[in-house]
Amino acid sequence: MFTVFKTEGEARRGALETPHGTVETPVFMNVGTAAAIRGGASTDDLREIGCQVELSNTYHLHMQPGEELIARLGGLHKFMNWDGPLLTDSGGFQVFSLQNLRRIKEEGAYFTSYIDGRKIFMGPEESMRIQAALGSDIAMAFDECIENPAPREYVEKSVARTTRWLRRCIDEHRRLCAEPGAINPGQLLFGINQGGTYDDIRAEHMKEIAALDLDGYAIGGLSVGESAEEMYRIIEAVIPFAPADKPRYLMGVGTPLNILEGVYRGVDFFDCVLPLRNAQHGNVFTWGGKVRILAEKFKYDPEPIDPACGCPACRSYSKAYIRHLLKADERLGMRLCVLHNLWFYNEFMARIRAELEHGTFTQFYLEHREVLDRPV
Repeated sequence: MFTVFKTEGEARRGALETPHGTVETPVFMNVGTAAAIRGGASTDDLREIGCQVELSNTYHLHMQPGEELIARLGGLHKFMNWDGPLLTDSGGFQVFSLQNLRRIKEEGAYFTSYIDGRKIFMGPEESMRIQAALGSDIAMAFDECIENPAPREYVEKSVARTTRWLRRCIDEHRRLCAEPGAINPGQLLFGINQGGTYDDIRAEHMKEIAALDLDGYAIGGLSVGESAEEMYRIIEAVIPFAPADKPRYLMGVGTPLNILEGVYRGVDFFDCVLPLRNAQHGNVFTWGGKVRILAEKFKYDPEPIDPACGCPACRSYSKAYIRHLLKADERLGMRLCVLHNLWFYNEFMARIRAELEHGTFTQFYLEHREVLDRPV
């Protein structure tokens, strides 16, 4: 299902076959947590801006509208009118992000709903059942995302529990895919590496889960408190033990520079809400760095965000107009910034793939690593 066509150092150019199409890697997955891209971008917009994979969240869709409704309407692809590959996160990140609303036990995690206060339980089997009902192409195993830094003793116990949860996920996932009437019987399952910022725990955990022969492997629990340098160190510690013939996914990361550094170290899949959150505040990404559209100097600027960009915002509107929309709290302003940022991220990944194909990625990496995250 996954083929590596070319390598340059640790960086890889490949492709993953899924039930809803081929994913060319390295790839950035566009995040639509509740089956929609925040900022008013439709699935038609996603097709136009070059999105390959849409990512939605199991926990949030379970909360509302519920997987039963989505399954009754034919699964998540039909529900949101998206015919391309789709990945669902397992809900494991909410074990981290909703710390004040959950309790972790061996059987799973108990949550208090942030919507209406009702009690919710989610364990490995429940996560697999919800993702099967959603019918995503890639399901993520249920895990515990650990805060960084965390005491070594707790990390060791948590990682051992995550491995036990993974084995339960595998058993339930196989059962669900074999059921008559399964919405997506070809659904893939990715396991998740944890271990905080401890290199040896990370490496041992990857060795252990690599032996389970999953469809792909993610590195989780990063970009949650540690420095960028620590994150890169952990990637370097883990990658040598990740199967070379399976895709590698760095969860929740990140800035264009983070992605460039991740590709350089051998990562294939990325996702992050950062381009959406930045767009909300008028921060947009360009090949010369990050631009703050709300800056006073753009008040009379008749030029697009980037004259060389082909996104819907840059094709039709000036920085002065987009700045006005943001100042006036018009939703079109955020929508245009979202479309620009996602276009940039998808174009950025396409450029990386082209550089890998031409054998020039290392040169590209060296030329752009000092530029991408700087403010303009």
